[in-house]
Amino acid sequence: MTFPPLSTLAFCSVLLASGIAAAAPAQPALPPVQADASDLTTIVAVVNGDVISRSDVENRCRLFAMSTGLPVTREVLDHLKPQVTRELIDEKLRLQEIQHRKIVVADSEIAAAIKTVEARNNLPPGTLQHRLAADGVAMRTLIDQMRVQIGWGRVLRQQLGNQATATEADIAEQERLIKAQSGQPEYRVGQIFVPIDDAAHEAEARSFAETVIQQLRNGAPFAVAAAQFSQSQTALEGGDLGWVQPIQLDPEVAKVVADMPPGAISNPIRVAGGFAIVTLRAKRQIGNDPATILRLRQAFLPFSAPLDPQNPTEQQRQQLEHAKQIAASVHSCDEMEAANKALGMVHPSDPGDVRLENVNPPQFRAMLTDLPAGKSSQPLVAKDGIALVIICSRETKNMATPVKADLASRLVDDRAELASRQLMRDLHRRAVIDLRTGGA
Repeated sequence: MTFPPLSTLAFCSVLLASGIAAAAPAQPALPPVQADASDLTTIVAVVNGDVISRSDVENRCRLFAMSTGLPVTREVLDHLKPQVTRELIDEKLRLQEIQHRKIVVADSEIAAAIKTVEARNNLPPGTLQHRLAADGVAMRTLIDQMRVQIGWGRVLRQQLGNQATATEADIAEQERLIKAQSGQPEYRVGQIFVPIDDAAHEAEARSFAETVIQQLRNGAPFAVAAAQFSQSQTALEGGDLGWVQPIQLDPEVAKVVADMPPGAISNPIRVAGGFAIVTLRAKRQIGNDPATILRLRQAFLPFSAPLDPQNPTEQQRQQLEHAKQIAASVHSCDEMEAANKALGMVHPSDPGDVRLENVNPPQFRAMLTDLPAGKSSQPLVAKDGIALVIICSRETKNMATPVKADLASRLVDDRAELASRQLMRDLHRRAVIDLRTGGA
């Protein structure tokens, strides 16, 4: 017995691209780079009396390197330090403003946010903490970052006041503008914003942005990099701006996006206040975006060891036989969901709506196109296990039809972004910051 070649099914990448849950194989961790314990207590900066230590900087550098796939070497960590230090100064200013306004972020909220991160990346609960520990990153580093991100969102809601809610008149005006532009291009854009707090730091900010871009082009997840280091209010959403028209973008960004192919990562784009890194996820005409939406259910049979297609283990052979039996016996989405529950729910049964046109590679898209509703697919083999998929329904939608909730969210996000940058400028102007270059 032999398994189907992975070059044909490429199931892990297919599932990630199409929105169906699949866990990527773990990468071997590099040995942690050890820093001199005495150096870690060195003060790098003092922000209104609050200390940022070299340990704080070191941990955040490691978190960024781990998130983007950079090797955790001394050379890499030292390269990241200047920009990371400034990011931590901004974070300290935000935290002080959160505390000044007596905003409390409960530990349960942070735990829920971490659980969401794990779920989005198809990781079992607790995996994130173990991975951080393996790379020498204190869990407190991630917790502190999330506390500030959540708290800062509440600061901005206070700052905006009544502007934190989009009125019916606001939404109607947005709908009018979109209708007037029917047939014009619009773009699904992701953005990472790297701020420049001082013109003297522009070269270092550009160098940092170029480091991020290189890792993105090497395959680092854009959403992860955005969540870690974007100073935009979309960071918690992985940098996703949603569907935007050219007039909603910075003019320099709009020029670049107009010429980008979907999937591309831009070079650093100089915008007001810093550098933007953008990715174009898709483009369409305003008012016209037909799509086939699939609703699916899946079952997953995990392997106890990574698959060698030329030499499958006995457990892998048994899982394949079991998968074939399930495929032959399942005739509805409810039955596939029950089968997945019986298998231990390694991945969720419902992957959410899947847009057929966005599924890659083409072989898998063709299989879904031809698969009748209510009939299980053949076993789909990956290195970490076997999946079965069944189509519950197909529906053709015009995805360019604006949803009021999305229009309201985008409008408020734009207001929050402007408020955030204005408030950060005020906080910097009033702050007493002692940057000790010897410590950095």
